[in-house]
Amino acid sequence: MPTAAKLFAALAFAIVAFFTAEVFKPHMPEGTQFGYFSLVSALIGALSGWKVMGPEAGRGNWMAVSSGMKTALFMALAALFVFSTYEMLREAFRPSYSGPMEAVIAIFDFAVEYFVTFLAWDVLIVLFVGGALAGSLSEWAARRWR
Repeated sequence: MPTAAKLFAALAFAIVAFFTAEVFKPHMPEGTQFGYFSLVSALIGALSGWKVMGPEAGRGNWMAVSSGMKTALFMALAALFVFSTYEMLREAFRPSYSGPMEAVIAIFDFAVEYFVTFLAWDVLIVLFVGGALAGSLSEWAARRWR
């Protein structure tokens, strides 16, 4: 059921995901083509905010901050999986893999590579501080429009 808290959580986490993706870009190798990277990240953020943070809003301020950080972590892991799978599919169409199992294992190779790059302090600060603020915003919306 749509609520104001879910709407605010979706919008707030879409913004957090977009800015996290923008901060992440300079940490990638030079010449990397990003395409719709930031917009897909914002979509993942909106879905995470709606499905993870939205139902948990209305339980108090500290729970909102905690749930916002949990949602930010979920959002990051979901984006890691989506972009690793995309990269594997891109490589699979240039016959790079000898079999399907090698392609599935490549998803985890790409995920580990992206995760190590993701551990930059500025990316983590934007992600978790933004997640805490987005959680507080959805808590405010839940209290405001009950």
